[in-house]
Amino acid sequence: MHHDDFKFEPVRGLPEALPADEHILWQGSPDPVRLAKEAWGLNWVIGYFVLLAFGRVAASSTTVPLTEAMGHGIPFLIAGAAAVLIILVIARVQAKSTVYTLTNKRVAMRIGAALTMTLNLPYVCIGNANAAVRKSGIGTITFDLTGETRLSYLMTWPHVRPWYIRRTQPAFRAIPDAARVAQIFAEAAETRVSQPVVTRIDTNQGASGVVAAE
Repeated sequence: MHHDDFKFEPVRGLPEALPADEHILWQGSPDPVRLAKEAWGLNWVIGYFVLLAFGRVAASSTTVPLTEAMGHGIPFLIAGAAAVLIILVIARVQAKSTVYTLTNKRVAMRIGAALTMTLNLPYVCIGNANAAVRKSGIGTITFDLTGETRLSYLMTWPHVRPWYIRRTQPAFRAIPDAARVAQIFAEAAETRVSQPVVTRIDTNQGASGVVAAE
């Protein structure tokens, strides 16, 4: 029987239904293999175990025939394969449980496999965004938050810009067609931020008035 762990969501990737004046522009999730490479250092893990196996073979070849020495490296390759498999499974679970969303008003991130949470980042709280796109089209978009907005690096990892711990920058990690997504974000954010905000105030005479601010 098919089971959807997130069927309680009124809208996929969001904790509540959207207001009448808000609509989704884009939704997506990380590429599992690219996430494993960027967040979990998959290539480094592969290289580490290959180096261990090579070193063991080289050391053994000084005392036993090369064919026998090569067998001594097999346990390291098996351990490396197991480590790679574990990383790929973790990355796939993380990617499957993650939904990145762009609406005409905000950036939303449903993240976390065991402990799920949703980050809502209105465009007015984002001062800048950076897109790093590879030749394959897969890339990462990071968001630099303004003002007093703070996020926990550990709670939001790996959906953050690496090593920006003091001033955590949430990120759409390893998403396909990142350049197009960055363009959607730029257009939506520019439109939203340029809209005037009208605030109601009370005058000294007891009457009411309005002030419009960009």
